[in-house]
Amino acid sequence: MALPKPRVCACGAAVLLLCVAAITACVAVLTRCPEGAFRRAAVAADAGTCSRIGRDILQAGGSAVDGAIAALLCTSILNPQSMGIGGGSIFTVMDSSGQVKVINSRETVPRRVKPGLLDTCPKTFQLMSGSEWIGVPGELRGYQEAHRRYGKLPWATLFQPTIKLARDGIPIPYICGRYIPETDTNETQPLKKLFSDDNGNLLKIGDIVKFEKLADTLEIIANEGPEAFYSGRIAEDLIQDVQEAGGTLTMEDLADARASVMDAWSVPLGEYQMYFAPPPAGGILLAFALNVLKGYGLNSAALTDEQKVETYHRYVEAFKFTNAFKTHVRDPNFHPQEAIKKLTDGKFADRIRSLILNTTHEPQYYNVTPFMDGVGTTHMSVLAEDGSAVAVTSSINHIFGSKVFSPRTGVILNNQLSDFCWVDGDITTGERPASSMVPTVMKSKSKTLVIGASGAGMITTAVASTIINHLWLGRSLKDAVSAPVVYVDGQNLVMFEPDFDEEVIRGLKARGHKHKKVHIFRNVVNAVEKSGGCICAVSDARKWGESAGY
Repeated sequence: MALPKPRVCACGAAVLLLCVAAITACVAVLTRCPEGAFRRAAVAADAGTCSRIGRDILQAGGSAVDGAIAALLCTSILNPQSMGIGGGSIFTVMDSSGQVKVINSRETVPRRVKPGLLDTCPKTFQLMSGSEWIGVPGELRGYQEAHRRYGKLPWATLFQPTIKLARDGIPIPYICGRYIPETDTNETQPLKKLFSDDNGNLLKIGDIVKFEKLADTLEIIANEGPEAFYSGRIAEDLIQDVQEAGGTLTMEDLADARASVMDAWSVPLGEYQMYFAPPPAGGILLAFALNVLKGYGLNSAALTDEQKVETYHRYVEAFKFTNAFKTHVRDPNFHPQEAIKKLTDGKFADRIRSLILNTTHEPQYYNVTPFMDGVGTTHMSVLAEDGSAVAVTSSINHIFGSKVFSPRTGVILNNQLSDFCWVDGDITTGERPASSMVPTVMKSKSKTLVIGASGAGMITTAVASTIINHLWLGRSLKDAVSAPVVYVDGQNLVMFEPDFDEEVIRGLKARGHKHKKVHIFRNVVNAVEKSGGCICAVSDARKWGESAGY
């Protein structure tokens, strides 16, 4: 006689579920999203083709990590001057439960690093090519670990779109084409040949370029797994090419390559908790600068005529103090970093804020050690249907990295060891260089912001500017990304992006800030935000980016 009760409960539960689903559907329909926004998921990469590949992977049931890996592989041929499997990356991954992990697979110092290498570092910034600057590539180790932990689709599936593009050829994008003349030197003939026609003439924007040898390499890695890159024939061919170019990489170096997995560091920022990669990544510098500036209670009034010079003066001063700590960020496996963790402390930020006065000061006031600023890199932000998110920044460092191209594998090698040029002391086998990378996930009760940037030393400024303009000053995410930035370089010189407010420039100069003219700014922010059932994805127009979603 008790049998009918479970049927009644089951029916009641089914009706309840249907009602919940109906209400959810109605809310989704009634929610008005801005033009160009998405409802379920989105990818913001440097190139529209790569954003769409990442989106297609998400629609096929892939995870946020799956979408990110597929889009990264695509970027390695759309923007090969910025990143590729010959470099390294940092993932900040938030799973659907809100747990955040960091996977660091940046390049490391090889066993046989050239003696006295750092003695040859230039005193001022320049693009540094040459095999002696190649670090052990870790990019694929990062993909491997991220996919092992968070992947849903088969590993090989993530490679297929890029393999096809590489074999069929692509029209050279504007950004890549602008840098192809950098390959036209006597020392970079293999790389020049990659970007030349049959008559030896350099290809131009819009010309078709094929990456056939890289396609072969990617196909083997897709079918056999990442170990195919770190041992076996691909590894042997890669090492042979590097050593023929005068490099010091060995098979043992490749076999030693590993990705480091750790908990993200976090700081509260208003209604958000901000999650970022710990040292040697640059997230701690971003957190420090924002901690200092949030004490001013910035809002839309901060950009009125009476306040905007004061607002930007405080911003510039905060970054002069931030620069003072750059040379202290090192690989914690080789250099203790407990002292640097004070930068996440609100009380320390309060103390620094008290030192920001009405005028600027000489470098010793900030205790700044001059350092060099770099270029390059790519970033992408991914948000999946289940709420999981990936912010990942990848790089081969300078434009076309070391400019050493492996003809046998189709891989362009990084020049990551040049990032040690501004550190004190020696470097050690296995050490990762400090980085400006800040792949960041920000989470509140109802909102998620996935953000990061490329542009080497300009990364921190680019992301801080976007966060401040969007979350504090009330600008849309698109307008916040596109807002012109002011950048403080390693010598505390202030540089203004074209179209920056002339009144602010005059006001800052009047307060004693020393100005340096720069014609090219490489700050490129790609971000995805979910708020109120709508997803806004922005790929920075500075790199001709285009986002995608559904």
